[in-house]
Amino acid sequence: MLTKTTICASLFTLVTGFTPPAFSGIRFDSSTATRTQLYSSSRRNFVSEILATTAAVVVAPQIVNAGIDPSALKNYRIEGDDSGAATRLRQIEAIKNPADDMVDKPFTALSSGVSYREYREGKGEATVGPGSKVAVEMTIRMKSFSTQKEPGGIKYFSTKDDTQFNEVAWTVGSGELLPGLEEAMMGMRKRGLRRIEVPSTQIFAAKKADQLPLPTTNDGQRRFDRLFKTDATLLFEVLVTRIK
Repeated sequence: MLTKTTICASLFTLVTGFTPPAFSGIRFDSSTATRTQLYSSSRRNFVSEILATTAAVVVAPQIVNAGIDPSALKNYRIEGDDSGAATRLRQIEAIKNPADDMVDKPFTALSSGVSYREYREGKGEATVGPGSKVAVEMTIRMKSFSTQKEPGGIKYFSTKDDTQFNEVAWTVGSGELLPGLEEAMMGMRKRGLRRIEVPSTQIFAAKKADQLPLPTTNDGQRRFDRLFKTDATLLFEVLVTRIK
């Protein structure tokens, strides 16, 4: 006569294809109702071994995208965005950080030894020139101190970290900032973006004339001090925010 336990074991084997260890030595004979059990197990052991066997065949679920690239979904209209606010925010982000900013463009060399890359031309009629009052967002990197994380050079100054309003403002030609930087900014428009490389000799001269933006953080000051023990070439990443 079949017991509940043996029936459960048979159903488990039928569904999973595995024979529970506690019952691998049991033979069932429906005609004679005889049973030969090579070893027995208590109900608690039976449940434990059933769970262990089941866990062995459970496979972690895989993420299925059904052939859809999730990143491509951002190009579609946002459902429920009746006012268009979310769509407009996405357009503004594309304007602030256009794909062209990631394109590696060649440097333009000037006769003074300064060179620059123009990543974004900017817009508007006003351009940077002698006497212009400008405001910029700026990051300054030490070219000779590159790391895997910062291959373009370690940052010692940024308007985001070292100024109150995330900008540096001055009058071009006033002597407040180094002439090589201003030379490479000529012709820039609002929202224009350039990376400007100023050679070491000009950086040493600018330090003596107090024409370099100074860091306000301990890390920045430590890096700035190290700069003048080796090649002091600097990379200025400049985004023009105001021109007057």
